[in-house]
Amino acid sequence: MTASDGAFIMDVLFGVAALLVGIGVFLACRALANLFARVNGTLDEVDRQIAAVSGPVVETLGHVGGIADTADATVARLGAVVGTLEGVAGGVGSTARLASEAVGPALVNIGATLSGITAGLRRLVSGKKRDLPVDGEISNV
Repeated sequence: MTASDGAFIMDVLFGVAALLVGIGVFLACRALANLFARVNGTLDEVDRQIAAVSGPVVETLGHVGGIADTADATVARLGAVVGTLEGVAGGVGSTARLASEAVGPALVNIGATLSGITAGLRRLVSGKKRDLPVDGEISNV
């Protein structure tokens, strides 16, 4: 065995090792290609199922959006109605207060007038003249 034979064997062993590494990389790439092919098939199936469901989902979301818009409009109208009712209630309260303030003294005046008329009629009918009360006295007129 000569030195050139040892170098030849070394070159052959390096060549075989490089060939084995290349075959290993090829097999790993082949396995990744199969994995990606299966993932691609699964994603295609998911895309088909999403496409089948997307139509009804879009339609349902459109209905929900319409219902939400209708609800918003109704709430806005109710807010306006409540504001109007609050204004009317405030107006009625003010009117009632003004009427009470206006009618109260008039009722007292009517009561006093009726009392005076009643006393005058008593005097007229009975013919008796009662003495008017002196300051500080209480009388039943």
